[in-house]
Amino acid sequence: MMPGAKYLLPPNIILLMGYHVNGGKDMKRILFVASECVPFIKTGGLADVVGSLPKYFNKDEFDVRVMIPKYTAIPDEYRNQMQFVTHFYLELAWRKQYVGIFEMEYQGVKFYFLDNEFYFNGNTPYGEIYQDIEKFAFFGKAALSSLPLIDFRPDIIHCHDWQTGLIPVYLKDSFQQGDFFRGIKSIMTIHNLKFQGIWDKKTVMDTAGLDAYYFTPDKLEAYGDANYLKGGIVYADQITTVSDTYAEEIKTPFYGEKLDGLINAKAGCLTGIVNGLDYDEYNPSTDPMIAAHYDARTFRKEKIKNKRALQKELGLAQDDKKFMIGIVSRLTDQKGFDLIDYVIEEICAEDTQLVVLGTGEEKYEHLFRHFAWKYPERVSANIFYSNERSHKIYASCDAFLMPSLFEPCGLSQLMSLRYGTVPIVRETGGLKDTVEPYNEYESKGTGFSFANYNAHEMLNTIRYAKYIYYDKRRDWNKIIDRGMAMDFSWANSARKYEDLYNRM
Repeated sequence: MMPGAKYLLPPNIILLMGYHVNGGKDMKRILFVASECVPFIKTGGLADVVGSLPKYFNKDEFDVRVMIPKYTAIPDEYRNQMQFVTHFYLELAWRKQYVGIFEMEYQGVKFYFLDNEFYFNGNTPYGEIYQDIEKFAFFGKAALSSLPLIDFRPDIIHCHDWQTGLIPVYLKDSFQQGDFFRGIKSIMTIHNLKFQGIWDKKTVMDTAGLDAYYFTPDKLEAYGDANYLKGGIVYADQITTVSDTYAEEIKTPFYGEKLDGLINAKAGCLTGIVNGLDYDEYNPSTDPMIAAHYDARTFRKEKIKNKRALQKELGLAQDDKKFMIGIVSRLTDQKGFDLIDYVIEEICAEDTQLVVLGTGEEKYEHLFRHFAWKYPERVSANIFYSNERSHKIYASCDAFLMPSLFEPCGLSQLMSLRYGTVPIVRETGGLKDTVEPYNEYESKGTGFSFANYNAHEMLNTIRYAKYIYYDKRRDWNKIIDRGMAMDFSWANSARKYEDLYNRM
């Protein structure tokens, strides 16, 4: 175990024992710590959450700041705006490592960036798992060690995913020996339980500087290995995940990724809070990336212009009557592409167009390329990622397909609702929480859904959606009306997080 006294901090620091110098006693101080964050660096939905959510807290009651690594992959337009604060040296394994602290304000939120080019170089935030294990042990320890130097003592450290899983452990270990850290609470948010940060115990023990006491089955050990996320779950004061349904699903063996026993044991401090969407960025009435603007009042006349523009751009048959299905996703089994593979010939019927955007498993990339070759007027395979192209798909398509095996929250269905594109989803995780299935007898619902992970059940749901689209257009437009009226902005999620923070 590495005691707090070993951290090599400059001698002139002043430990702020009571409160942050820029905020009053009554203001809750929250620090988000994460491995990625928009607009600086992004690989998935985690970055959207960390970058968007802090803007929506009540600034009279909450001082919310964000800390991420200063990756060399962060674009220069942001790196050039960062201001150097200070530096110190940190003991990690057998090394003394440099830690530089930089800060900048973006959209009213203060961001901190921890610099070490040995760990944070390269074109992506993540590398091989054995490298990431050491990298994020360093980041977790550096994040806590930097706090006295930035004049900010958070009441709560909000940790996101396995990369920050050691922070609650460190808080209960060596950092408790200092008055500055005593009493700081932690939250562990699980964005996707599938990714846990697993490596062998001996290496992690050496790297993390933690005593053997922590590497037992009731703490960091899981099935003989060390598990960062498990450590975070065990030692955090509260646990959240990104939808109510997913919070229940991960208590079961199928979704629990071998941690369902632990999740059930911690059920008393587990909360599901659905992610939100940045309604300023995703707004069909102002979006600069789409061909024609529209809103809930004008979509009946204006939305079709986007469909025509996308058909022309992608070389599809220019036909208003074609039922256009959009997919924007990582092309993986988790996202349900094995179901699509099984019935794709039937999906690509003569009256249907399919537009796919994303990369992933080679077999699915080849699948869509093949069908784009086979049916060039019906299928467009965009095997890359483009933010602009994604906005055009959300604005242009009639329906949006998400048949996920599991989906902790999902953002694409929220984007499709926002743009008046009707989601077709499997009832799992956040998809179940955010898409109300259409009921033609009660005139309810914002989309279409199916329960079982079955290709033909999905196909029948697509066909039912097409039937409503072609034969009951007034009902179809009412589905769009209800979907566009939903509020999945971050403001709603922020209120729920505020309630949680206030209870701690």
